[in-house]
Amino acid sequence: MFVDLPAAQTSNPGALSVPVGHKVQQLHRHRCRCAWLYENPDTSTFRYRVLNMIEAVSAQADRPLAASWFSAGELAELEHEIENLSVLVVARYRYSMRLHRLVMKARHHGVRILFETDDLVFDPEYIPLIADTLAQDLLSVQMWDQWFAYIGRLGAAARLCEGGITTNDFLAQRLQTTLGGAPVAVVPNFLNRQQQAFSAELLEAKRRGGWRRDGHVTIGYFSGSPTHRKDFAVAAPALARLLDRDPRVRVRVAGYLDSTGPLQRHADRVEVMPHMDYVALQRAIAEVEINIAPLQDNVFTNCKSELKFFEAAVVGTWTIATPTYTFERAIDDPRMGRLARAHEWDDALAEAVDLVHTPQAYMERAEFAAAQVVGRYGWDRWGNEIETALFRRNNRD
Repeated sequence: MFVDLPAAQTSNPGALSVPVGHKVQQLHRHRCRCAWLYENPDTSTFRYRVLNMIEAVSAQADRPLAASWFSAGELAELEHEIENLSVLVVARYRYSMRLHRLVMKARHHGVRILFETDDLVFDPEYIPLIADTLAQDLLSVQMWDQWFAYIGRLGAAARLCEGGITTNDFLAQRLQTTLGGAPVAVVPNFLNRQQQAFSAELLEAKRRGGWRRDGHVTIGYFSGSPTHRKDFAVAAPALARLLDRDPRVRVRVAGYLDSTGPLQRHADRVEVMPHMDYVALQRAIAEVEINIAPLQDNVFTNCKSELKFFEAAVVGTWTIATPTYTFERAIDDPRMGRLARAHEWDDALAEAVDLVHTPQAYMERAEFAAAQVVGRYGWDRWGNEIETALFRRNNRD
């Protein structure tokens, strides 16, 4: 594990509770106005697909754009402002009659309406696959009711829109089908300003300390939701075998994973950390030498983004990942990380441990990957692309 890293900073919780009056004021800063609508702010999709997008596009000093967001409890205020908008982004928002009325009013005033999603959660055809992938109780009638209601309403909301924005081409093709062939732009997930700045501090601390470690090799699995048990199981047997044969290896599991499976026989070498905010998470990732991102390989998981890779690479941590659509394209150079299919995890983990024990080679690869990630996923990299996604085929300024 890497040592002597700076303490975690505090994230900005106030971003989730901005007074609606301030949001309206934000919209009136410029003539070109865009509003994102998201049901209830959270620390996952909302952060990546609403806050990060607004931060990036608002920094376009040469082409000023006023951008703000509204929640389900602020529909009345948003409806009052709808005629002043250029674009309305319906971000993973379920269909309701109030949403329907808002969209109809937006159409009446010539506002462009886009559906935003970061997951394959808008087509009921995929519900059996999703439920199985997420280890849901397939015999529960309540579970089927919930998933069909959730995905059916998201699909209905999507079909109200005239285009979409999503995170990768694989997912975009499926959203375009739901939208009846309407254009779908791709803007990947990316770092936000605070996350990127603190990650740079962490990486610089590694450099100043000569990439000093505590003598153990720590492998981290950072779970984003409580439904990743079957994903972790792709790599868990190989990870347990590595612990069997190498006493220097430790494991850090952070987030919502409910069981470590075969790793339980090595419980004294497995650190379980609770869910944490995105800034503290960067430090937790920076401390480990190896980050793993195993996934089942199916249509649903191929729609997932590559954030588990770039959030590790930017702090100088090496990643092994399943070669899904996005990971295969993100880890496109052997210096960037290691791709491992289900039967390759024993070899991949052994190679990664050997790399850690070759400090110069590890450092060179980590530095290369970090530089590439900042160039590809930096918070200020995507402003132009977001603006193009918002306004293409729209003549309003």
